[in-house]
Amino acid sequence: MKILFTGGGTGGHFYPIIAVAQEINTIVKEQKLLEPSLYYLAPDPFDEQLLFQNNIVFKKSPAGKMRRYFSILNVTDIFKTWWGIVKAAFQVFFIYPDVIFSKGGYASFPTVIAAKLFRIPIFIHESDSIPGRVNIWAGKFARRIALSYPEAAKYFPKEKVAYTGNPVRRELYTLAPEGALEFLHLEKGIPVILILGGSQGAEIINDTIIDALPELVSKYQILHQVGRRNFNQVKTTAHVVLEGSEHVTRYQPFEYLNDLALRMAAGSADIIISRAGSTIFEIAIWGIPSIIIPVPKEISNGHQHKNAFTYARSGAAIVIEEKNLTPHILTAEIHRLMNDKDQQEKMRKSAKMFAHPDAAKKIAEELIRIALTHESR
Repeated sequence: MKILFTGGGTGGHFYPIIAVAQEINTIVKEQKLLEPSLYYLAPDPFDEQLLFQNNIVFKKSPAGKMRRYFSILNVTDIFKTWWGIVKAAFQVFFIYPDVIFSKGGYASFPTVIAAKLFRIPIFIHESDSIPGRVNIWAGKFARRIALSYPEAAKYFPKEKVAYTGNPVRRELYTLAPEGALEFLHLEKGIPVILILGGSQGAEIINDTIIDALPELVSKYQILHQVGRRNFNQVKTTAHVVLEGSEHVTRYQPFEYLNDLALRMAAGSADIIISRAGSTIFEIAIWGIPSIIIPVPKEISNGHQHKNAFTYARSGAAIVIEEKNLTPHILTAEIHRLMNDKDQQEKMRKSAKMFAHPDAAKKIAEELIRIALTHESR
């Protein structure tokens, strides 16, 4: 049994693939099936260690990105895409998988073309409430389509669609508040705000938090994932802003939170501030009240905007749009939520109801079924 994964470019594409691979490996062991051969075809491996840990073989295939704004790279990337299609066709032919699982995005396009060429079954997963262009196109001939948000169903043939939620890696299911006080140098009894801007960080959120720091640290502790490229600037600016403050140690910026640190930070958090990508589903599984700040419509084609308000309608979150984001508005919402324990409890319950902790397992089971059916032909 051979299963090929594709997609990538961001953690929102990559980590759900790892979650599904984990479940495939577990199901295979439990049902005493032959060990599968798992492959990941993309422009870069994103996280080689996770691929190795889950017995996934990486195969490189270039892909060009078509931007929604004018850029000379749109021209050069046409040639990159064509070369990617040629290379993906050879890779897919020599692997000849029984099924291909695509997370969409520009990185998946060459592999999906190759799958169509060789008539290999395709299973796609759409993480957003408004699907990306590659997934909308691939949905016309995909065998199965899994969705994170039910609103996306209208873009696909209804007989192929299943509402599964978004796959989350097993190691993130369980929080680890034990030891967090020492590991994260937290003060006991002081509320904690965890800020997640995604693996690359979010500059406007970073800047707003920095401007609000003097007021925030007077009442709360801030654990702030700022992104690697922003870390030095944020750390230096925060040091200047908090100079002379008696609460300077209550603000801690991080380039990146690994799994253990993230589980500890989330386990200690009273509120999470986040973008509206796949992190929403991790927050939902954790059952933590959140303030969601989506990427503006004009940048993300409305994907995150729709995701954020869909999640907020469940009662699990508050949304602040970027155009309205100011230090005053953000701190006012934080204070209001921190002082309303009844709303926090309602948000926790709503988040848990929104979560789909079995999403990866459902997708893995269907991928194995399709693969075994195709293999037996």
